[in-house]
Amino acid sequence: MSATESNPPDDRSRHAPELDARLDGFGADEKTTQDYYGQIVLIEDHLIPLGEHHTADGVHSFYVLHDSSATWDVPGHPQYVALHLQRDLESKTFRFERALLPLPAMAQSWLIHRGCPPQSIGLNPELGPKPADEATRALERRLMTDGDHFALGYSYTCDDPGDPVIVVALRALDEQAPSEYRVVAEELDSNAWTYSLREGGFDTVEEALQWCDDRLSGTAGPLPPVRPATSFARTAPAPKAPAPHPPGRSR
Repeated sequence: MSATESNPPDDRSRHAPELDARLDGFGADEKTTQDYYGQIVLIEDHLIPLGEHHTADGVHSFYVLHDSSATWDVPGHPQYVALHLQRDLESKTFRFERALLPLPAMAQSWLIHRGCPPQSIGLNPELGPKPADEATRALERRLMTDGDHFALGYSYTCDDPGDPVIVVALRALDEQAPSEYRVVAEELDSNAWTYSLREGGFDTVEEALQWCDDRLSGTAGPLPPVRPATSFARTAPAPKAPAPHPPGRSR
């Protein structure tokens, strides 16, 4: 799913489901209430549930949300929200965690790491473009379900209709791993209404970030292959950036 899915053919976003947090009758402490209001309630009208799962006992809810308001935020800002709600049914209180992530598969992975069954957090195929090929589907599955071997370091979401693209730089948590730095790039074909997802491997953070810059400016060559083809992974719960962004990064 591309971050441009808020503007699909035939304006399907008008018929998108609304977020139902199932919090009627629940309260929280002052800090949680303020955080939830600032992070969720204020933009609730812009949050489209792409996938959600609720446990049978009503304690947990998991959501993959697209935030259409992010396009007016800081340029390059991630447009997906992973939201985990936990309810105490006896005290009628709730807690929540959320993460801003650049790709839906990363949001799914974040939720799976917090106890959501992988088979229960699929995305609604009617709310966005379709995967262009099996390579895209395979990489999404790996992003969702593999072990926590990589951390998110940098991402940029470009929703320019002329060249919609998302670039994500990741770093292996094992510093001895080959192709320590990875780049994942998602490109949208607006005419076919499909998206493709590809990955590449780099030996240094500078090379990875330079490829991201080149792709955003339209001058990048193909992604270099990952050597060897090791298992991909979802982002760690508290990711660490690979290095400061190179001087002059304006995006």
